[in-house]
Amino acid sequence: MSGAMMARRLILASGSAARRQMLANAGLVFDVVPADIDEDAVRDVMMEAAPHQQIAVVLAETKALSAAAAHSGAIVVGSDQILSTGERILSKPGSREGARETLRMLRGRTHWLHSAVAVAVDDDLVWRTVETATLTMRDVRDEEIERYLDAAGQSIFGCVGAYQIEGAGIRFFERVVGDHFTIMGMPLLPLLGQLRRMDGVPA
Repeated sequence: MSGAMMARRLILASGSAARRQMLANAGLVFDVVPADIDEDAVRDVMMEAAPHQQIAVVLAETKALSAAAAHSGAIVVGSDQILSTGERILSKPGSREGARETLRMLRGRTHWLHSAVAVAVDDDLVWRTVETATLTMRDVRDEEIERYLDAAGQSIFGCVGAYQIEGAGIRFFERVVGDHFTIMGMPLLPLLGQLRRMDGVPA
């Protein structure tokens, strides 16, 4: 498909500001239609038996298929991220108290971010992938956590690890292994490759 031709309609089935910004920065033209699914219910059903990576994949697939069913012919992207400490999965903190508890639990430890992305058209799940980043937080002092929470404000309450690694939160870490986009919540480079194959991105 030549750059002069129009790409197919692209939909991001996620309300995540970070994912929206990634696609926009890549020069994509797309609509945002957050999928109407009960993420907690899907996660809870799978929690006991499924690998944490697989939970992220199923959530991404469910989002993509849910939105694709209502938008015939569109290329729909669903994505999700799971933060795993190995033995448990963390949810978004939702409050300052929750953020404080999360950061205290993660400090001095290694955790994993499993980011999955799926593409659907109508009722067909076309493609999906998952990538994992490994992050080790230093033993952050309580006063550092409080200063960070003061500066970050309520924006941190919707971040699953209670940190924004693209900003001042990077100071909490002593080692990060993984792709930047995976850490931000969506494996962008594999997704762009798939969209090119589907004429979802102008050449």
